[in-house]
Amino acid sequence: MADTTANSNTEEHAAAAATTESKVEEEEDLEKLQAEIAKMEEEAARIAAETASLEKEKAEGNSSSSAGAIGGASGATGAGGGNSLKGSGGGGGGAASADGASAVAGKGGAGGDSAADSEKRDKLSIYVGQVDYSSTPEELLAHFEPCGAVERVTICCDKFTGQPKGFAYLEFQTEEAVANAIKLNGSTFKERTLKVNPKRVNDPFFYNGGGGRGR
Repeated sequence: MADTTANSNTEEHAAAAATTESKVEEEEDLEKLQAEIAKMEEEAARIAAETASLEKEKAEGNSSSSAGAIGGASGATGAGGGNSLKGSGGGGGGAASADGASAVAGKGGAGGDSAADSEKRDKLSIYVGQVDYSSTPEELLAHFEPCGAVERVTICCDKFTGQPKGFAYLEFQTEEAVANAIKLNGSTFKERTLKVNPKRVNDPFFYNGGGGRGR
């Protein structure tokens, strides 16, 4: 009888121990699961934050590109568009970075610019005629960069065909650079003789019908 009681107690203790161990394991598993869930939530929050940041940067980049493109051909008479490149100032020139694939003409500059700002930019700009059709903004920048810091180069294109019209506008940072650039009137660029004049926006006959034919 005593042996039976002892065995029963032993079995009860074993069962209780097993139950306790099972509960401990369940608690440990639950803690691990909660930790994994917390990590997943942190990762999801991080990804969401990065996505929002990238979308914001993309939106700001598109806005900046559009504003720069419109400003590239402020007040240009008869220009339907063009390839535009904006130079980073400093000294006699400097590195240049793309500022939009095209420039819209006849818009009077970027939105929000005053008439005084547009007039100032026009005074710092030159007209370049007889530009070879295969020319790029980078090539024109290299030709005129020794004159002074170039702010923007815009090759005007037909708004329907997208083909270059054979003339361009360059905006400088100083009037001295403009004066130096005008001295390149008659210079040779890609086997063509350039016609360089101060930019005129109020005289449609000043350029005598545009930049001539490219090669």
